[in-house]
Amino acid sequence: MKIIVDAFGGDHAPLAVIEGCRQAVDELGAEILLTGDEEKIRQAAAEAKISLDGMEIVHAPSVIPVEEDPTTLLKKYADSSMAVGLRLLSEGKGEAFVSAGSTGALVVGSTLIVKRVKGVRRIAIGTLVPNAGAGYLLVDAGANHDCRPEMLLQFALMGSAYMEKVQGIPKPRVGLVNIGTEENKGTQLQLDVLPLLKEAPIHFTGNVEARGLPLGEVDVAVTDGFTGNIILKTTEGMGKFFSNELKSMVKSFPGVLGGLLLAGKFGALKKKSDSNEAGGAPLLGLRKPVIKAHGSSNAKAFKNAIRQAMTCHQNNMVGLIEEYMESYRAAEAAAKAEAAAGEEEAQ
Repeated sequence: MKIIVDAFGGDHAPLAVIEGCRQAVDELGAEILLTGDEEKIRQAAAEAKISLDGMEIVHAPSVIPVEEDPTTLLKKYADSSMAVGLRLLSEGKGEAFVSAGSTGALVVGSTLIVKRVKGVRRIAIGTLVPNAGAGYLLVDAGANHDCRPEMLLQFALMGSAYMEKVQGIPKPRVGLVNIGTEENKGTQLQLDVLPLLKEAPIHFTGNVEARGLPLGEVDVAVTDGFTGNIILKTTEGMGKFFSNELKSMVKSFPGVLGGLLLAGKFGALKKKSDSNEAGGAPLLGLRKPVIKAHGSSNAKAFKNAIRQAMTCHQNNMVGLIEEYMESYRAAEAAAKAEAAAGEEEAQ
């Protein structure tokens, strides 16, 4: 299975990317197609004594800066490692694409080059967030700040498909993020989408408060990208806060003894909350899998992002999303026909 990887996305590119790809080839049996400046890739690999066996390089001389306007990807930066990688994916030169580059550029480029699944209004970022259970998918985590009810409905369908096909959770529990569990709570957006989610072919459990997310109350948390990004950043900040507090607590003699006794528990907790274990966030709603790795990704994170991309392809995540969208379009058409028939009768 060939995975296309942006060699110059992220803070530690290209070395961390190359190291992660080497691990993916050796441990996962992946075939890698790297996009980026070929001379710099080969030089970085040679200096670190990393073999490029099992990796093909497609030369792409430029890199789109994170601060650049995302819409310039197809014009000013058409020869960038990201744009070239997305075109290769669209042309069928690989099964999935992984990049730690600009999120905005990746969303825009994926939408215009890879294209959306038929019926999908907007693609969404689905981020796996650790919690008391196996973790939950937060969707949308930042791609769409202003949303309509039908967009949140589609986020729920796509998020459910991802958790079922990639994370292996049968009938994942889907919750609508709200300020209360009561059905009369929330803004007009939450009130309008609630009945749509009730009728959707998913395991919808109703409204969920933000405090229920880390407690494992849902497997998929549906919200607009503005709210989702705030939840994500707050969770990351609290994680760092607790990590620093634990470190300061074990500096004393009693703390050291306690730390030794709980070393195994601390190790398991650290692994569970390590973002490098997830690897990246899928862009849901595209015709082929695209994984957005974190900008600070290390080699382990890139390897796991490649693993995630492989699983998306192997388990046909896109296929299930297409099935959901087909059912959604059929239901939408039936509703319009019924409404039209009602108007004719009234006349």
